[in-house]
Amino acid sequence: MPSDTSDTLQAEKDYLKTSRAALALMREKTGALEIHSADRVNQEFLQAAIFRRMKELEDDPDVPLFFGRLDYLEPTEETFHIGRRHVNDAQGEPLVVDWRADISVPFYRASKTEPMGVGVRRRFGFTHGEMTAFEDEDLTASGQDEQHSDILDAEIERPRSGPMRDIVATIQPEQDVIVRAGVDETICVQGAPGTGKTAVGLHRAAYLLYAYRDQLSRAGVLVVGPNASFLRYIGDVLPALGEIEAKQTTVEELVARVKVAGPGPATVDVLKGDARMAEVLHRAVWSHVKLPEESLVVPRGAHRWRVAAYQAEELVTELRSRGIRYGAGRAMLPQRLAHAVLLRMEAAGDSPDDRVQDSVARSRPVKQYADALWPALDPAKLLFRLFTDPELLAEHADGILTAEEQALLLWDKVPRSPGAAKWSVADATLIDEIADLVDRTPSLGHVVLDEAQDLSAMQLRAVGRRCSTGSMTVLGDIAQGTTPWATPSWDEALKHLGKTSAHTEELTTGFRVPGQVIEYAARLLPTIAPHLKPPTAVRRARGELTITRVPDSLAAAVTAVREVSERPGSIGLIVPDALVPATRKALQGIAFSVLGDEDDVDAHLDVVPASLAKGLEFDHVVLVEPAGIVSGEADERTGLRRLYVCLTRAVTSLVVLHSEDLPAVLETP
Repeated sequence: MPSDTSDTLQAEKDYLKTSRAALALMREKTGALEIHSADRVNQEFLQAAIFRRMKELEDDPDVPLFFGRLDYLEPTEETFHIGRRHVNDAQGEPLVVDWRADISVPFYRASKTEPMGVGVRRRFGFTHGEMTAFEDEDLTASGQDEQHSDILDAEIERPRSGPMRDIVATIQPEQDVIVRAGVDETICVQGAPGTGKTAVGLHRAAYLLYAYRDQLSRAGVLVVGPNASFLRYIGDVLPALGEIEAKQTTVEELVARVKVAGPGPATVDVLKGDARMAEVLHRAVWSHVKLPEESLVVPRGAHRWRVAAYQAEELVTELRSRGIRYGAGRAMLPQRLAHAVLLRMEAAGDSPDDRVQDSVARSRPVKQYADALWPALDPAKLLFRLFTDPELLAEHADGILTAEEQALLLWDKVPRSPGAAKWSVADATLIDEIADLVDRTPSLGHVVLDEAQDLSAMQLRAVGRRCSTGSMTVLGDIAQGTTPWATPSWDEALKHLGKTSAHTEELTTGFRVPGQVIEYAARLLPTIAPHLKPPTAVRRARGELTITRVPDSLAAAVTAVREVSERPGSIGLIVPDALVPATRKALQGIAFSVLGDEDDVDAHLDVVPASLAKGLEFDHVVLVEPAGIVSGEADERTGLRRLYVCLTRAVTSLVVLHSEDLPAVLETP
């Protein structure tokens, strides 16, 4: 290495050391802050704020504090180091600029044709947190091709183990445009495997929390994933970027107003997820509002004040016409009736004030009269009645569901009570819909919804009402829709989410899945999603793909796992769900974990049921019995989509082992 290069590298190492010391000092000063407040609530709030700030300022020596540098041209000629968070020295001068700051945009988007005021872009190479190299790109050299970055390629292709990492050092221009979209924009990202759609969604959440912190700290940010294993996999990304305020959950947890026993029969759950159910439930809720047949009489002192039935009917009709929630109307009706009584008092010469109206509204005659017209509703009890009373269901489903469909919804064995019912996830989603009809669901500021293609219309509605006044980042791949109720198109999904004004971005450039693997998996696309563009791999490494027919696929898988375990990186053994018990036995003597187990532990080898593979990635994948993965689904199309998901989890190598015939579409050369 030339001496000037060595000197430059050493200078950057010294700068990194100085920056880490400054970050430690920032954290020390934050921890030394003393809080004195006479108000206990304020005291706890401020202590929580300091705790969050301390978490944000934590330094991980294995994670580079900065990964790039921008040298601006005249007139500023300023230099900025770009990193995961802002770091300043004791005088307040920036040592590291947050990647989300406007000044950092050229690091991701500048080119020789549009340098954006930058003369040189520098990238740093790290190994276990130690700076080992740097690479300069001269953006002023017009007429030359864009410079290839070995450091960028190495970072993209670096073996990974454990949870998902951030991609802040490798964000591409088309990804950066999505990441930095404004807080008022809802964006749908159709992303092929390996295009980084999940990472883009998480980095957008981090960007929005940075750029609109005051707004989103109050309103909240939520990440919704397909299952708990997926959430564990992505759980470290936002904290690594200094963001700990965003919450993470699944749709099942989001709607868990009742204890869920598990999924129901597929045909029944498909019907329960149909958007038509929303109208059935709307009818059922509002059918409880009755028109009065008798007048309201309120004794007060020596007087008996009367509100005629026709006047009470006008009040009920007026409240219903306002489009308010059922619960809001129920809360307002006693006040409306009490106001009508006050008008009678005033007409008789009295001068009642607001306190009198409140007293009348709380009186037993008014409360009993209002309860009779507008009774209280329990969402679970209402759904229980619908699914156990054929006449009630027929009344509200008439003209919406056929007689056969209504029969599907009715329980064969009626539980003793709603508390004894074995509710499914689809049931819980319907209960959540009823709860929203009764009382409006509070809206968050932003929701990131991943694997959205797998949600039913009713599940999409459940997520959408969580950000009715906020925005969304909707992530998914129509080709990876593997549930019986998977959405047929993004337009349809966005309609159910209540975000019809959103625009869709398509990512087809694969940065993680190697060429051989993605091209093999893409053979399935003409069958499972003919309207989508095939993904293309941009990695220099083509990857490794081995497809072998063997007498015993599990025995061969054990051998393959032993061989690949000598190489760096994570290993995923993907098997049909039905083969998980046999796989446990076959792996006796080898340390492994099974995704989905309650006692799931960190291990070099993960056994992955095919149904849980979505959204995950492994450096090395051994996939057993593709035909078994296909046959494990309700129909062949869904099975082929599941297989497409499983085939595209590999980052470096994919070994396919089968004793059964491969699906015909994969047999073709």
